[in-house]
Amino acid sequence: MSENTQNAPRPIDIKLHQASRLLEIKFDNNTECMLSCEFLRVYSPSAEVRGHGHGQEVLQIGKEDVNISAIHPVGNYAIKLVFSDGHDTGLYSWDYLYDLARNYESLWIEYLGKLSAAGHTRKN
Repeated sequence: MSENTQNAPRPIDIKLHQASRLLEIKFDNNTECMLSCEFLRVYSPSAEVRGHGHGQEVLQIGKEDVNISAIHPVGNYAIKLVFSDGHDTGLYSWDYLYDLARNYESLWIEYLGKLSAAGHTRKN
């Protein structure tokens, strides 16, 4: 995923829809997306999920029902998401959120493939 850049699109509106477990983000370049809490949780930028280097990623399983319980701004560059399973160590920079939005479909397919390869299936 990309590093923070000065010209990257920035969110102008972020809304959590807890009932549907979706985070709606509108960027200043007219990009809009709805990212599921599960997707955001399994793609957390935290070291707990991503590891400390290539090949150290930890596959997240059983996150179908996870929700976001809080959103905290971090300066003018990121948000910290607090998930209902207690995970709260990832900082989602504007660039990272935009990359997740742009690459949602391919990342979701990649995640489902990794689950399958590990012998896991989603419950819903």
